[in-house]
Amino acid sequence: MARDYYGTLGVRQDATSEEIKRAYRKLARELHPDVNPDEAAQARFREVTAAYEVLSDPQKRQIVDRGGDPLANGGGGGGRDPFGGGFGLGDIMDAFFGAATGGGGGRGPRSRVQPGSDALLRIQMTLEECATGISREITVDTAVLCDRCRGAGCAAGTAPTTCDTCGGRGEVQSVQRSFLGQVVTARACPTCRGLGEVIPDPCQQCAGEGRVRSRRTITAKIPPGVADGMRVRLSGQGEVGPGGGPAGDLYVEVAELQHATFERAGADLHCTLRVPMTTAALGAVLPLETLDGQVELELEPGSQSDTELVMSGRGLPRLRSTGRVDGRGDLHVHIEVEVPTRLDARQTELLRELAALRGEEEHTLATANGRTGGLFSRLRSRHPR
Repeated sequence: MARDYYGTLGVRQDATSEEIKRAYRKLARELHPDVNPDEAAQARFREVTAAYEVLSDPQKRQIVDRGGDPLANGGGGGGRDPFGGGFGLGDIMDAFFGAATGGGGGRGPRSRVQPGSDALLRIQMTLEECATGISREITVDTAVLCDRCRGAGCAAGTAPTTCDTCGGRGEVQSVQRSFLGQVVTARACPTCRGLGEVIPDPCQQCAGEGRVRSRRTITAKIPPGVADGMRVRLSGQGEVGPGGGPAGDLYVEVAELQHATFERAGADLHCTLRVPMTTAALGAVLPLETLDGQVELELEPGSQSDTELVMSGRGLPRLRSTGRVDGRGDLHVHIEVEVPTRLDARQTELLRELAALRGEEEHTLATANGRTGGLFSRLRSRHPR
């Protein structure tokens, strides 16, 4: 007569797998030998464990629902050690902690098809190219789909077969003795590497990997406004995964070359314009080369060194995080006045006449508050009597 596995766990015949698991956890907490050493409780615990093993297995549960007993005729069951056979420590720990801890199986084989990894390629760009953006042909060396087996890894007309070592489970079990009894642990099958299947006749081109190394040329579109160290993602252009899995992404990293004239600060540009002393004194309209071509820069009369002139919108495009351009930066022109170091007699005479006309034969020192005065008057102000 078939045993009443549903009655043993106290669940209905139409109970869900989650209801069966909850019922087992509740009874296991009450009857486990470490909690209840009574012999009757231990016998009851073995029956509950056997019932859970049967009802948690869809195939065995079908046998029960048809009136059979999957543990009959020496199939194990109520009188066996709950830590022996195919029922592992993971199921017992699951009853107490709600999750398996690497016991007797249940993980199943892993898929041969795995996603590919990303790839990284660096390209050098000039400041002008960063400002305008480029579309450049680049050569990449990555794993691509094998065009002979199309990722299957098998020779034409063949197919993978079930691994004889693990029987298609992808893992093998080992039994060890512990203070709890026999502990069943599982590890990946060494023959099929956890796949559950082997390829007896692999593709000669990819050796069963489903992918091969290949050098190819693609077009990389770099938007305007990129800077040194920024990365542009090209979706699906990375490494094809094992078994012909989906390709990862290709990241193109910008290496910005140093410019001869401009220094960059984000979207702003800075440059230094050296002008003669006479030009700074008289003022002028000076031609200036920018990234957009030549423009005219108006220098006011009397401009001093370290004067900064800002030309709005003459910098680089501002690249937002979304990849869109949001306006442009500015161009900062720093004025540096050049004082002549070599004068002939006539030039010296003219400068002396100018100094006399302006009353500049003697120099003055500026105080901390910006007022001028002679050396002795400044010393007196600092050290009053």
